[in-house]
Amino acid sequence: MADQSEFIVKVADGQHVIYALQICDEMESSAKARGTGIAKRSPDYIAQKMMEGKAVIALQKDGTWAGFCYIETWGHGKYVANSGLIVSPHLRKSGLAKQIKQKAFELSRQKYPDAKLFGLTTALAVMKINSDLGYQPVTYSELTDDEAFWAGCKSCVNYEILTLKGRTNCLCTAMLFDPSKEKKIKAVQEQETTKELVIIPALAEPVSENDETKTYQLKA
Repeated sequence: MADQSEFIVKVADGQHVIYALQICDEMESSAKARGTGIAKRSPDYIAQKMMEGKAVIALQKDGTWAGFCYIETWGHGKYVANSGLIVSPHLRKSGLAKQIKQKAFELSRQKYPDAKLFGLTTALAVMKINSDLGYQPVTYSELTDDEAFWAGCKSCVNYEILTLKGRTNCLCTAMLFDPSKEKKIKAVQEQETTKELVIIPALAEPVSENDETKTYQLKA
């Protein structure tokens, strides 16, 4: 297992477009090896994501490409997907996928703080990573209804299954992170931690007093 400190995981930019073709080739190769499909992307599309600051790339210290992920928005920015997660074959099971996913999650929250984050995957490892980040399994009906997103599934080998089932489910597991639920949980936690003991003066007697403050103690 590789030492995670050996990797540089950062938001991609224009200097990283040289890796676009390699990334696309690895995505396709990985999908074929798993016997599943993913929405195909061109090197130009991957390069565009890098130029827009909507991608995360991982490199080894010597500059060798190690992994990648990008973000897409759907439904006028109401939904965000962290897509195309890929790690170089010899570096899998090194913990790098989790590092990339964490960075992509942070980038998504930064750029689209109110958007719901979602993903479709058949990989158990990705499901575990998503779960650790706060994603929960959901039905397809809770995902975006943006037709452009679902059109991307046409290049998947399982697209026929998706259409036969009326887009209600497929072989992929749908997972969703809803920031509004997180806000509610935090609000409750903050309320609990900031509760103060309130003493009703009628049930207490003053022990000291000045122009600015009064101090009470409970009556026996």
